[in-house]
Amino acid sequence: MQSYLIKKAKIVNENKVFVGDVLVEGAYIKQIAENIESSDSIIIEAEGKYLIPGMIDDQVHFREPGLTHKANIGTESKAAVAGGITSFIEMPNTVPQATTQELLEDKFDIASKTSYANYSFMFGGTNDNLEELLKTDPKNVAGIKLFLGSSTGNMLVDDEEVLERIFSSTKLPISVHCEDEGTIRKNTKEFVDKYGEDIPIKYHPIIRSEEACYLSSSKAIELAKKTGARLHVFHLSTAKEMELFRNDIPLEEKQITAEVCVHHLWFTDKDYDEKGTHIKWNPAVKRQEDRDALWEALLDDRIDIIATDHAPHTLEEKDNVYTKAPSGGPLVQHAVVAVLEKVKEGVLSIEKAVEKMSHNPAIIFKVEKRGYIREGFYADLVLVDPNDSWTVEKENILYKCGWSPFEGQEFSNKITHTFVSGNLTYNEGKFNDDIKGQRLAFNR
Repeated sequence: MQSYLIKKAKIVNENKVFVGDVLVEGAYIKQIAENIESSDSIIIEAEGKYLIPGMIDDQVHFREPGLTHKANIGTESKAAVAGGITSFIEMPNTVPQATTQELLEDKFDIASKTSYANYSFMFGGTNDNLEELLKTDPKNVAGIKLFLGSSTGNMLVDDEEVLERIFSSTKLPISVHCEDEGTIRKNTKEFVDKYGEDIPIKYHPIIRSEEACYLSSSKAIELAKKTGARLHVFHLSTAKEMELFRNDIPLEEKQITAEVCVHHLWFTDKDYDEKGTHIKWNPAVKRQEDRDALWEALLDDRIDIIATDHAPHTLEEKDNVYTKAPSGGPLVQHAVVAVLEKVKEGVLSIEKAVEKMSHNPAIIFKVEKRGYIREGFYADLVLVDPNDSWTVEKENILYKCGWSPFEGQEFSNKITHTFVSGNLTYNEGKFNDDIKGQRLAFNR
């Protein structure tokens, strides 16, 4: 059984930062102490580096099966591990869509053979698969995903009677994409009538507007309160939606939780001039005032999780005119360093960053023995050099699509080592290709 001894790291865990050693034996953290001696362990000198629990990314699109010209579980999980993400939850809008138990298990089978990171998947709800949805095992599937606004793939759930039946029938977390379809269709028609297919990208946040987001998210929350459903609202993007969420009760007691994505915390509508459709996401990147409100809500705990919504497309696809350019972009390799850059800038503390990226996803989804640096927990660990500057360039991008919205961005911190379930999967730019991640389990 391989063991590693990480020496003199700045350990960030449960709202504390302290210098210490961590002993990893097999898949688990064996010991955490000020000083540990071990003659048969591989020593990793970590003085001056932060040791953080690996990020649990609760929303990714790795495009397999069926869309593998964009990405696959192997390529994107490799990029994720290099970026400090040790576990991911992947969405159901693949081809075919994961809307039956058999198709869901097919994805688990692919991941067991190819994923560098630990993995789970969400079961996709539709207007007509409630019976199949209710077969989902809460102990080994992350949850249910519902698209209440159309996005990549045709999984829109717009039958209100069906929605109420789903919300009333499952105790699993229901994660939702909230944008009002009627509002978006009306706005799109107006701009197509004016500009044709080549609508200027700056109008994306007006087409997929604050109103569209708020109408849908407020309706989902109202339904969750009516039915007692466990609701998790994905990728919030507007200041107005922040009034819908609470910070006056502990996270463990919340029935309605919220997520914000890195791109909504980083970019604003002013970036469309430079980045164009490369920062076209659903929901749209919006105004400076929206970004400021998202940060405020994240810091005061109305928003619970930072995630990526990693959703790669090829450059050829993204470089189309507005109506033909798909929404989404690759983010898993650069999300953690982007958040840590904001730590450097004093926007949030490193303890708060770890809480939002690691601890809280583990709490919300009840992930078994992950998300913390604790003895007896899985050794999902990331070492970060806070003083190693580097620039995102084509040559160091690991996504299959080969591009990043962060290209040209200099980061002042660098991930040097990533442990996945006790295995040193990423080490100073080199990967262990022989070891695969584990299927996540859930304490439900």
